[in-house]
Amino acid sequence: MDGLLRCSRYAFGPNRLHYCGPDQNREIFSRIQEEAADIGLAELLMQFETMYPYLTHIANSNKIREPLNEKVVEAYWLGNALLENIPKSSFYAYLKDDLRLKDTFDKRSFDMVTDKIGKGALPHHSFHVLDVWRRSGKQEREHSVENMSECLVSIGKIVSVAGPWITVKTEPLVYEKGKLALGKPVEKKLVRQLESDYDIEQLKQGDLVSIHWSVICEKITKTQAENLKKYTKWHIKLANETL
Repeated sequence: MDGLLRCSRYAFGPNRLHYCGPDQNREIFSRIQEEAADIGLAELLMQFETMYPYLTHIANSNKIREPLNEKVVEAYWLGNALLENIPKSSFYAYLKDDLRLKDTFDKRSFDMVTDKIGKGALPHHSFHVLDVWRRSGKQEREHSVENMSECLVSIGKIVSVAGPWITVKTEPLVYEKGKLALGKPVEKKLVRQLESDYDIEQLKQGDLVSIHWSVICEKITKTQAENLKKYTKWHIKLANETL
């Protein structure tokens, strides 16, 4: 899938809730539906003040010219080998200078987040949710375990498809005995919000999908699901060190 369209699917969920990006959700939605991977869609995605800098950082670290390259998009949202090529020093500089965390966090919070880099934190979406966003000073309700679970990209295994309704089994983020973890699989009923002739419209029992803010983003492979789970569990482990 084209990197622009792929990225827009993941960006759509939080944007419709006014959490991230420009207030142009209908425009983003229409471009996804029309599969309009053009400069207009690129300009919309470039306005996502958190996501696009991460993509740029991953691309630059891997000598890839285009931040919306498909593999770069996959690295940030799902995880792949591109993440392993990023020097710790440049990731620290990115958080300090590009995201300007040193200006927006108190010293203790900034040190807590950046210390994770030495322990293996990577510029994956799960790290941002569990360590950066959680300390960003937004309203307390947005930092509930339920909302962090919604914000994490999760894996869903299709149980059934009935018209616009898709039931999946997924592992939510839970808080038990003072620690975060992926919980036991639960069934979740989702409405099909995006359409595509080549994957979302053709979903069937047993397929794997990625989910962001209760929006099914795309059909994924077993390897992609394994990568997503690996990087998410790793950043949960690091987050638990400073709860």
